[in-house]
Amino acid sequence: MASFTGQKAKMLAGELYQASDPELQAAHLRAQALLARFNATPADADEQRQSLLTALFARLGEGTVIKPLLRCDYGSNIAVGARSFMNFDCVMLDCNLITIGDDVQFGPGVHIYTAGHPLEAALRRSGAEFALPVSIEDGVWLGGGVIVCPGVRIGENTVVGAGSVVTRDLPAGVVAAGNPCRVLRSL
Repeated sequence: MASFTGQKAKMLAGELYQASDPELQAAHLRAQALLARFNATPADADEQRQSLLTALFARLGEGTVIKPLLRCDYGSNIAVGARSFMNFDCVMLDCNLITIGDDVQFGPGVHIYTAGHPLEAALRRSGAEFALPVSIEDGVWLGGGVIVCPGVRIGENTVVGAGSVVTRDLPAGVVAAGNPCRVLRSL
């Protein structure tokens, strides 16, 4: 595993960091250039899309399909397993690790946030941020418009209803929905 220093190390450790750091800014610009190309690809450009996503992400599993438009901060903090599918207009704010398992499905407009901001106004005004990792385990289905908040883990084969806001971990094998999202029943 790579070791990082400076603001990037703080970011990935869940500590307060400054996103204005030159190293982070350069990584962000690289990701935005790749995303601009990905989002501009024609509908029949599957190989080109896969190539761009492979360059962008830390890992892209075999048979995974991601539809444009896609937005992220760095891309390099995103790992997606095999045979997963992300529908149109997904946002993944990957200031920390986003790990997505095999056979995961995202409806359109799913948002995953690792980034957060201090509650104290003075600290927030200083530009300090923090980020916590998100993990979506194998076989999860996130309905359209689901928002997953920083630090959340969603257990294997869980289904999250459209429009839900997931603020806490969800166990494996349940149906959950709502704002805030709560377990409705076991599968």
